[in-house]
Amino acid sequence: MRNTAKITTAVLAAGALTFGLTACGSSDSDSASDTSGPLVVAATPTPHAEILNYIKDNLAKKAGLDLEVKEVTDYVTPNTATEDGSVDANYFQTKPYLDDFNKKNGTHIVPVVTVHLEPLGLYSKKVKSADDLKSGATVAVPNDASNEARALKLLADNGIITLKDGVGTEATPADITKNPKNLKFKELEAAQTPRSLDDVDAAVINGNYAIEADLSPAKDAILLESAKDNPYGNFLAVKDGNEDDPRVKKLEKLLTSDEVKKFIEDKYDGSVIPSF
Repeated sequence: MRNTAKITTAVLAAGALTFGLTACGSSDSDSASDTSGPLVVAATPTPHAEILNYIKDNLAKKAGLDLEVKEVTDYVTPNTATEDGSVDANYFQTKPYLDDFNKKNGTHIVPVVTVHLEPLGLYSKKVKSADDLKSGATVAVPNDASNEARALKLLADNGIITLKDGVGTEATPADITKNPKNLKFKELEAAQTPRSLDDVDAAVINGNYAIEADLSPAKDAILLESAKDNPYGNFLAVKDGNEDDPRVKKLEKLLTSDEVKKFIEDKYDGSVIPSF
């Protein structure tokens, strides 16, 4: 999931209405609970729907899975549609986002299996290694809560800074307990971080924005998030109680298959990393 777009209430409402009308034309709450019908999954286009469509076109038939992919472009509709049964599952989000969404909206969505990570990376036009950052260097970081915490964790995991114990996914610069290089942090909108590279010593950039700026996370990042045990992995999710739907189990197995791993690695060249 890309924690980036600021979508207006009007756009979200329109998106939800459009999706709801589409869903109602092909499914209702009764059919959504009918495990003999197709498994309808809401997903954002890249890479989520692309991965699902690869499965649909190449793997689903052999596995006995009738898969229907519903592409959406906002981050609200997939969860509300899963909650009300308009779709059976969704694939687009991270655990910190879902936890916050469930808390704020009273929904009951749960993860099924983590599939991939869109890695956050540290990039620089001035140094070739994070160790080469000089004392007092300026590092740009995303200014939204989720991605800023990820950026600081990336630096902490690589020994550049130390964070207060237990801050987890809520870390801010105020939680830095050790900063041996006396780094200065420039907080910017995530979309602006690639453009800051000429003005700062390094910048922590989301995977999607890195790609848009013709940066390859696998080749150009001087630090890159690991997919292992990463709380920002993107997963298949369902409404609580539907985890054992046999169709969901089939998709879970396919999403973590060797074929899908190869597809992700070949298509995204390190910009999307399998988490299994």
